[in-house]
Amino acid sequence: MPIQIGQRESDFTNPLGLLSDCHRRIERFLSVLSKVARERRGGPLSADESAAVERALRYFREAAPKHTHDEEDSLFPRIRDSREAVVMMDELEADHTTADSAHREVDSLGRRWVKDGSLPEDSAARLIEVLDQLQGLYARHIGIEDRELFPLAARLLDREKLTAIGNEMASRRSPK
Repeated sequence: MPIQIGQRESDFTNPLGLLSDCHRRIERFLSVLSKVARERRGGPLSADESAAVERALRYFREAAPKHTHDEEDSLFPRIRDSREAVVMMDELEADHTTADSAHREVDSLGRRWVKDGSLPEDSAARLIEVLDQLQGLYARHIGIEDRELFPLAARLLDREKLTAIGNEMASRRSPK
C-alpha cells in the first residue's frame, strides 16, 4: 500500500501555503494508518502495509513536530496582537498538546505492530480508537487553521514577517 505524497505546491517563500500543504500530508498519513488499522485489526501486515505504516509513523515522529513549531514558535507569536487570533490560538495550542500525546501512543502501538507482526485485540482496538480521535481532532483543527487562522494571518502579516517565518521554517529543516 504505497502512498504517493506528491510535490509541494508551496515553498518557504509562501509559509502559510506550506503550512496548509503540511495539513494535506497529515491527513494522508493519518488516513493510511487508519485504513490499515481498520482492515488488519492487529493482524499480520503485508510488506507494503508495513512500509506504509512505518512511513506514516516516521512522518508523525519527525516532520509533524516541526510543523507544530512552525505554528507555535514562528506564526502564532507574530499574530498574537490580534484578539481574534488569540482566541483561536489558545484552542489550537491545546489541540497540539492533545495530538502530541495521541501520536506518542499511536507510535508505540504502531511500532510494536510492525516489530512483532501483530497486535493483541485490545491493543488493535485502542489503536483504532486513538486514530479515530486524531481524525476528529484534525478535521476541526485543520479546518480552523486553513479557513480562519491562515487567511487572518495573511491579512495581518507583511512580506517581511512572512519571509522571517519562511526562513525559520527552512532552518528547522536544514541539516544540523
